[in-house]
Amino acid sequence: MAPPFTWWGGKETQRGTPVVVKMENPNNWSMVELETPSEDDSFLLTKGEKVKNKNAKQLTWVLLLKAHKAAGCLTSIASALFSFGSVIRRRVATGKTDSSTSNSWFYSCIKVFVWFSLILLGFEIAAYYKGWHFNTHDLHIQHLYTLANPLAVKGVFDLLYSIWVVVRVEYFAPILRSLANVCIVLFFIQSLDRLILCLGCLWIRIWKIKPVLKDGPVDLEDGDGGYYPMVLVQIPMCNEKEVYQQAIAAMSSLEWPKSKLLIQILDDSDDSTTQMLIKEEVHKWQKDGVNIVYRHRVIREGYKAGNLKSAMNCSYVKDYEFVAIFDADFQPSPDFLKRTVPYFKDNEDIGLVQARWSFVNKEENLLTRLQHINLAFHFEVEQQVNGIFLNFFGFNGTAGVWRIKALEGSGGWLERTTVEDMDIAVRAHLHGWKFIFLNDVECQCEVPESYEAYRKQQHRWHSGPMQLFRLCFPAIVESNISIWKKGNLIFLFFLLRKLILPFYSFTLFCIILPMTMFVPEATLPTWVVSYIPATMSFLNILPSPKSFPFIVPYLLFENTMSVTKFNAMISGLFQLGSSYEWIVTKKSGRSSEGDLSLLVDEKPKHQRGTSEPNLGDLKEEIKQKARKSSRKKKHNRIYTKELALAFLLLTAAVRSLLSAQGIHFYFLLFQGISFLLVGLDLIGEQVD
Repeated sequence: MAPPFTWWGGKETQRGTPVVVKMENPNNWSMVELETPSEDDSFLLTKGEKVKNKNAKQLTWVLLLKAHKAAGCLTSIASALFSFGSVIRRRVATGKTDSSTSNSWFYSCIKVFVWFSLILLGFEIAAYYKGWHFNTHDLHIQHLYTLANPLAVKGVFDLLYSIWVVVRVEYFAPILRSLANVCIVLFFIQSLDRLILCLGCLWIRIWKIKPVLKDGPVDLEDGDGGYYPMVLVQIPMCNEKEVYQQAIAAMSSLEWPKSKLLIQILDDSDDSTTQMLIKEEVHKWQKDGVNIVYRHRVIREGYKAGNLKSAMNCSYVKDYEFVAIFDADFQPSPDFLKRTVPYFKDNEDIGLVQARWSFVNKEENLLTRLQHINLAFHFEVEQQVNGIFLNFFGFNGTAGVWRIKALEGSGGWLERTTVEDMDIAVRAHLHGWKFIFLNDVECQCEVPESYEAYRKQQHRWHSGPMQLFRLCFPAIVESNISIWKKGNLIFLFFLLRKLILPFYSFTLFCIILPMTMFVPEATLPTWVVSYIPATMSFLNILPSPKSFPFIVPYLLFENTMSVTKFNAMISGLFQLGSSYEWIVTKKSGRSSEGDLSLLVDEKPKHQRGTSEPNLGDLKEEIKQKARKSSRKKKHNRIYTKELALAFLLLTAAVRSLLSAQGIHFYFLLFQGISFLLVGLDLIGEQVD
């Protein structure tokens, strides 16, 4: 007989332990458990005295109070579930379906898997209650016996299920096992690559390796004797009225000689009001003595690459040696150029100096926290290790300084892909230029706060590299760089980190794993489902140790995002329509108020080429705009692919209960809930 279960405590209490319940008033009570008499004192107690210590009335009070606590806990859980259900009901009633992808081929394939799993789940549940529990060998014998003895079949269901099981064992299981083995091998290779990168980062930290200036450390307070070449600063923007003021203010505060600095505001806005506001802002800083110009294209072709290409065609650009590029939400520190440009001095083979990003809204919500984990690993590990050991990495598109000679010598900006920054970096690498990454120079910016904005950003970031790989592959093979550099570009930079990663992540954890619940002959081992993903998540989170409490949400969210990344990768690889979609990432402008407050509160130093604008009025204007935008009515979206995968995973979780597969059940359950939350747009800020 199983030991009795004490539901009120979950532990077996010692016999003879008296309990005292103190009740000063009905709302304030406490329970004190007295110690059991020791063996030295037990001989002093008679049998009658021990019996008297068991007060039935006190025990009844304990049971009632424990029952009261249990009822309160159940009430809280029921209330939370009811609230969650109400939120889901409101989301479904008021949300806008993501119509751009709901009719795509990818969504149709996911729906096939969902319906297939639902049908199989019905079969499995019915078979379970009929007592059909066979191993592979028994199933084969049972099927042969059924075919040889038709009278042995008790009904249509028994015949259909028997046929399905043998088809599953003979045909589905080998295919699923083969595909799973391929994905496991790719998973292992990618995990090994991630581990090597982390070891490289550890080596850099232990030996304190970083780029060194030939002339020694830069004196930021140096006067006219410093290194001040001609620098062009470009800020491409498009309908970004939330951040244009902070961007122009930050660029106008750069510490650089006035005669050797020119700021270009490259406005591609198609909204006349936004154009007027940006133009007025530029004129205001021009009156304060800043060397800044406003440019607007009539024919807006080529997105950001076309904008930058058009600006580089200006006749005065030939007078400048370097160009610094910043997106509209970036705010470099005043000494940014002083800390980056000197690395070009006496280094004629250096084509790019890239700074690290820091995020002003990384703690805004769960979505921004999870993005910070990814981006911290990208800069701290990937960019730094590749910069130190290979002198090559992908240009991040902003917060970097290019040698104009390297930019133009590599073919300039091209509009052929949606990742013009990676395109120019690869072509410059093929022409022999070296890159420097400065991990200790940070530039503040924003990360998307809504899932809609983040999803579109990730689609562009994962479809563009596949477009570029198709276009650059012949050039890589025919280039004059060494064989190991060609191998690094093809196998590591493109195939492993841009193609294999989203492929196995989606296929293994979102398709193969749930399907193995219906084909138990191909079940994945526990270390694939649990141990390696947990280890890789731990490595990813090391550069941002404060984010360690979010390691489980991070693991689940990364698998959830794999559907978007896989879809984008396939679109870019096969040149589907959505691969050329370019949507400017929505900015919130949350960093405006804080950074402009610093400019107002701190007394600015007198700098060459800068003056003191009326930042107080600017700060108040931004506050008023923030208050107005916060009162806007917001809505959410319904993401059909994520919801379909949620149903697939939750259906597989129910099936795993029939096989009592513990770790697989919990993984599928929580991963399905993660897809459900994302599909209902319950993560991050809602979209205006």
